[in-house]
Amino acid sequence: MMQEATSSDSRQKRREALYGLLGRLPDRLGEPAFRTLERRIEGGIAIEKLVLELNGLEPVPAYFLKPKDAEGRLPLVVYNHSHGGYYDVGKEEVLRSAPYLQKPSYGEALTAEGYAVLCIDHWAFGERSGRTERQIFKEMLWRGRVMWGMMVFDSIRALDYAVTRPDVDPERIATLGMSMGGTMAWWLAALDPRIRVTVDLCSLVEYDALLETGGYDSHNFYYFVPGLLGHFRASDISALIAPRPHLSLAGERDRLTPPAGLDAIDRNMRELYRALGEEERWRQLRYPVGHEETGEMRREALAFLRKWL
Repeated sequence: MMQEATSSDSRQKRREALYGLLGRLPDRLGEPAFRTLERRIEGGIAIEKLVLELNGLEPVPAYFLKPKDAEGRLPLVVYNHSHGGYYDVGKEEVLRSAPYLQKPSYGEALTAEGYAVLCIDHWAFGERSGRTERQIFKEMLWRGRVMWGMMVFDSIRALDYAVTRPDVDPERIATLGMSMGGTMAWWLAALDPRIRVTVDLCSLVEYDALLETGGYDSHNFYYFVPGLLGHFRASDISALIAPRPHLSLAGERDRLTPPAGLDAIDRNMRELYRALGEEERWRQLRYPVGHEETGEMRREALAFLRKWL
């Protein structure tokens, strides 16, 4: 499957095949409707609290951030919040770092670099946490839906909204996240070529290694797509990002990213990016820590965005 990734037509066919595994998804029609609930200034950040209509089933609360004195079209980072069992947090993570993330928050760090930032509440999180993840997952299966598919769909539709804004440069869009948010970053970039730069933290590992170590059981319900392993490895999904710049950061002691699985991803991506003549656009960096962001990870993430976005 990796050989197919060097052809743009083949990549598009593979994207369609991957999208087709995500269950019964809503129609993707027109520009998403939205309402602005609040505008405020917090430090150097202009914050908009929004409600987006993305899926036809339930409204999606979101934050849009930008430097308070910014003018014109800005590069955008789609920030994907993590899981961590913090169901009540969701999009608030972009403003208030989770315990395993560095401070300041990514909202503060990214806007200080001159980026706009969009972050939504995903199913079961933040203002969408009225039902449990378990309830949502089970009901969706009954209805022919896949929870991860619906989460990815919301991210794609959130991007559909973002590119309509006059203060967003549609040619300069990145995505970034930690853990569940990191997984969303590389899935979103794989499926949506509008993403120009990808940074994932503590998330990208070959699925075989999770099976061999039992690490897959540390993931919650959202992570599992029926039939996925019959068609795609994690390397195959990541390959759909190439040749766009992609930085993957991981902890060597993280149960969710066992070393053998990191080795496989790095080996396959190095081979692919070399074949495409874009070796410098792929980087995997590892640190002697568990499931957490280090100060060096943060510096590398911001430097990578600075270089490529």
